[in-house]
Amino acid sequence: MPLDLAIILPTLNERGNLAPLVERIERALGRDGWEVLIVDDDSKDGTADEARELALEDRRVRVIQRIGRRGLSSAAIEGFCATAAPYVAVMDADHQHDPALLPRMLASLKAGEADICVASRFAEGASTADWAEPEREKLSGLANTVARAITGVDLTDPMSGYFMLPTATARALVPRLSGIGFKILLDLLATSKETMRVSEFPLNFAARRAGESKLDRAVLFDFLAGLYDKTLGRVIPTRFALFGTVGALGVVVHYAVLFALFPRLVDAFWEAQLAAVLTAMSFNFWLNNWLTYRDRRLKGWGEFLRGWAGFVVTCAVGGFANVAVATLLESQGVFYALAALAGILIGSVWNYALSSRFVWGRF
Repeated sequence: MPLDLAIILPTLNERGNLAPLVERIERALGRDGWEVLIVDDDSKDGTADEARELALEDRRVRVIQRIGRRGLSSAAIEGFCATAAPYVAVMDADHQHDPALLPRMLASLKAGEADICVASRFAEGASTADWAEPEREKLSGLANTVARAITGVDLTDPMSGYFMLPTATARALVPRLSGIGFKILLDLLATSKETMRVSEFPLNFAARRAGESKLDRAVLFDFLAGLYDKTLGRVIPTRFALFGTVGALGVVVHYAVLFALFPRLVDAFWEAQLAAVLTAMSFNFWLNNWLTYRDRRLKGWGEFLRGWAGFVVTCAVGGFANVAVATLLESQGVFYALAALAGILIGSVWNYALSSRFVWGRF
């Protein structure tokens, strides 16, 4: 049979789940007409190596190992552009998504019943009994309400990570997709100029087979960042907006520490100021690592401390640029408040550029 369907599996530390999932996909689709495209974010557990071992024995399995790039949405986008199959599905590799739905979704698209098919955790007949995460379930319900308002599509689960659409449609939208975070379906629906016709399929959302979930309490922030990107992201880049927001919170932390220390606990102003600067820098680094650069998060004490040291050095350079620009403008007759604001903006852009490259980017 000719190649008909590509199943994209974005992976991060899913080594033990791959072979059993390929077997389940074969039971659902038969022996021919499909391929599995594993897009791995340089997993530390050898997921990419396991994928290559499978590919040596099974031509239907292919792998893209990404170095220095992370995130489910961007992995799906690379998968859209890497397959020749006329239809493409995105699903998780942790066995929470049932491959048995694939034939029905494909038949619906071929019959012209929909522009995109979505496996829904909340449609009539679906079940989340095995999910056993009521907190995440409530969060998904809230996110769905907002997503419906943004996309104009009446869905029970616009936050689903399991869907299928024609590959040509996906590739046509790629240049305008944000590629941020984990909710690629929301990105597709919000980017399409015309409202997509959607068919939903009830999903029995299963428990993870092996490994640990990659999502955490920052998932809501990630969702909000995606909404921002689809609305204001063309004016102010999303990651810079997040970086600036964290910086504003750092100013609050700075003054809180300064007022707590001086003059009550510390007599010398410079000592209190230094403590406030280091505390604010450390807070900014932690929050940026957890939220702004969540897809590139530094983990482990060694990596985290090296990142913190690099961030401190980066902010020191930005601070020097801040003072230098502000001082120069003020000396030229610019009102001191405006000069200070210009210095802050220059310092922020400088810190963002350097830290993006040397702290959370590749050295």
